[in-house]
Order: sequence, then C-alpha cells, then structure tokens
Amino acid sequence: MSQLSSDIVSVFCDLLGEPAGLHEPCFQGREWDYVKDCIDTGWVSTAGSYVGRFEEMLGDFTDTSHVIATSSGTAALHAIFAGLDIGDSDEVIVPALTFVATANAVTYTGAVPHFADAEATSLGIDAEKLRVHLTEIATTRDGRLINQKTGRRIAAVVCMHTFGHPSDLDALTKLCDDFGIDLIEDAAESLGSYYKGRHTGNQGRVATLSFNGNKTITTGGGGAIMTNDDALAKRLRHLTTTAKQPHKWEFIHDEVGYNYRLPNINAALGCAQLEVLPEFLIQKRQLADAYDHAFSRLDGVTFFKEPSWGQSNYWLNLLMLDASDSTLRDEVLEATNASGFMTRAAWRPMHQLSMFMECPRMDLSVTEDTYTRLINIPSSSQLATRLVNATA
Repeated sequence: MSQLSSDIVSVFCDLLGEPAGLHEPCFQGREWDYVKDCIDTGWVSTAGSYVGRFEEMLGDFTDTSHVIATSSGTAALHAIFAGLDIGDSDEVIVPALTFVATANAVTYTGAVPHFADAEATSLGIDAEKLRVHLTEIATTRDGRLINQKTGRRIAAVVCMHTFGHPSDLDALTKLCDDFGIDLIEDAAESLGSYYKGRHTGNQGRVATLSFNGNKTITTGGGGAIMTNDDALAKRLRHLTTTAKQPHKWEFIHDEVGYNYRLPNINAALGCAQLEVLPEFLIQKRQLADAYDHAFSRLDGVTFFKEPSWGQSNYWLNLLMLDASDSTLRDEVLEATNASGFMTRAAWRPMHQLSMFMECPRMDLSVTEDTYTRLINIPSSSQLATRLVNATA
C-alpha cells in the first residue's frame, strides 16, 4: 500500500471511526407514518394525495412553478425529449462525464448523444470550449442548428450538475441563446444546490430531479420534472400519464404516452424526506467541511469544493488526486474499500462505453484526465453525527 493510500485510510478512521457506505438513505422523520397511511387506505399506486403534496413541496422548496413527479429521473429526461419533439434526425449535447442515464435517455427517442467536455471548476460542461466546438462544426439553416459533419439538427444542451456542484449556468444559457437551442438541466444530483442564490433547475427551459436510494432524499426510486414553462408543463404532465384525456369512465388517449407517474406510496416517503431535507443539507455541509480540513493536511490529493458561483449540496464528496494516474486511483480505491470505507471512481466517460464510441464528440481531454484522478468518498448525511461524537 502506498503512503497516500495509507494516509487516506487513516483520515477516514480518524473522522468516521467505523466503516461507512458511499451514500445511504436516512429515515428519521415521518416516513413510516405516511407510508403506513397509504397501506391502510389502499392508495398505493399513482392515484393518491401524496403525489400532489410531494409535487407542491418540491415546487415550494425549489421555487419552481411546475413539478411533475415521475417514476425515475431517467423517465423524466425521456419525457422531456419526447415533449420537445426531439427524435431520430437530432443530436443532443450531453456531458461525457455523467451517469449513463443522461445519454441513454437521448437514445430512447432515436436521437444521438453528442458529447461535451467538462471544465475543472465544477465538473460541468465547459461552455466556452463547447462554443468553439459548435462554431467549428455547426451552421444555422432555417432557424435550426445543424451539425455539418452529420447533417443532423443539434436540438438541445443537457448540462448536469455533477455530484451536486452547480454548473456555470450563465455561460451555458448565453451559449444556448446564441445558438438558438434549448438548455435542459439534469439536476438529478443537485436538490438543495443553488446557482447565484437560485435553486438549480430554474435557469434552463426544463430540468429533472432524481430520488433514487442514494440521493440526498429518496422515494425509493423516482424522479421529477421541473419547469417554469406553463405550456410545456401541461404537455409533459399529459405525456407522463399515458396521454390519457380526462373522462369519468372512458380510456381515451390522444397520442403515444408513457406510464411514468410516481406511485403514491413512493411520494409519501418523499414527503417525509422533504420535511427533514434542510437538516440533511446542514449535516452534509458539516461533513464536507470536515473532509476539507482533514485532507488539506495531505500531499498528493485535494478535496473538491463548490464553485464560487454556487452553493453545492455536496451530494457525493470527492477527492482529486494531483497525479493523472489510474493505477494510483485504483490502489486508493482498493485500500479504502478493503478497510470498510466505500469509495468509487467516477463514471466511465460516455464515449468510452461500447454503445457510444461512434457518437459525435468534441475534445474530451479534461473528462479523460478527471476520470483518472477522481475518487468519490462516503457522503451520507448521518455521518456528520459521527464527526460530532468523534470530537466530543
């Protein structure tokens, strides 16, 4: 074991004491009461009062006009692409550094992912580098941005707030405005994150959230669409409820839709989680501050902090090795996991996955370098309690 691996394990032992998972759910509120109410009343599927309540609570927390709860964050993205009429003659700009669902959802419509590089400050899409790339390869015809190399329309940019750190939304908004394309925010990881005082998901035309079991709050599985566009919200709510027209007894569907609504029993869990979200966010910041202080004493590694333009929820904390060395990264991963502290590498860059190798892309050197250096570390909100106990 290298000295760096040993030192990192020692930091975890000193701060956390006992082994820790990467990101575990925390149930400390009224989850059981609300879920039991669904079971007792029989309202466990997509009908029931908790779905609307969950959507309203999310809208209030994020200051968003319309929230549509969905069965997953991936389903939310797919519905958005369908609602914006993105299809098999289109490309969608997505980060090469993202979870695979972002790129997968593009392909569900028949469109093609077009991969963009990250910038080092937030790990989100590098807007200025993308501007240069689009200027080189694209032209505008009849109000449509066309990739001159493929002949396909470039329909939208999907920015992802990586590990909860807000992307540079002003730069991305200006880019999309200048090229005449939609900005979509994949805010799956950034509930409780803010860009210049405004909750993520409010600057693009539409956004998504995720409530998987490893997110800041969980509904067991599930996601949501966020938008301030009244007409788009109406269309997306219709599409995600199988495009069914209201009627007392008839089943009339006016287009191909999707069964993407969140069940009531999952929404009930989410309502209880939202009630304690502010406490979770405080705890996660306490953990991040403790990590920042502890790892500042080590050579060869840096704790990754929020960008100056935003406030991160620190969903998944991460370390960046000074050296671009996947062998060293894997050694640290092996040592920490063997000691009971779950760590992981970043997602394999999208253009290195077999099904996406032939997709269009820009230079992805920052993404490739980041992949060899990044290590996610234990980030559950309840770990902050261990810090208090350790320093008492």
